[in-house]
Amino acid sequence: MRRDLADVRLADRVFAPHYAAPMPRTLSVPADLRLSAAADSEVLAKLAVGDVFEVLELAGSHAWGVAPGAGLVGYIPASSLADPQ
Repeated sequence: MRRDLADVRLADRVFAPHYAAPMPRTLSVPADLRLSAAADSEVLAKLAVGDVFEVLELAGSHAWGVAPGAGLVGYIPASSLADPQ
């Protein structure tokens, strides 16, 4: 979760001004899962083509959400997501 937004699956455990339902998408290219949207922020995990990323927010050139395979939350480039089916 962030201060302004949390996964709706956490609504019974955390308070946030807004909740979002995860939108599962797959990666079309490898991507670094980062702590923040900044290009030089800490890399939390390396995601591979075909990995699922549960998008909670698309803003500008980045997506924020959950990488369930890694069990982590962070930012990836929105361009690394495959088009929704």
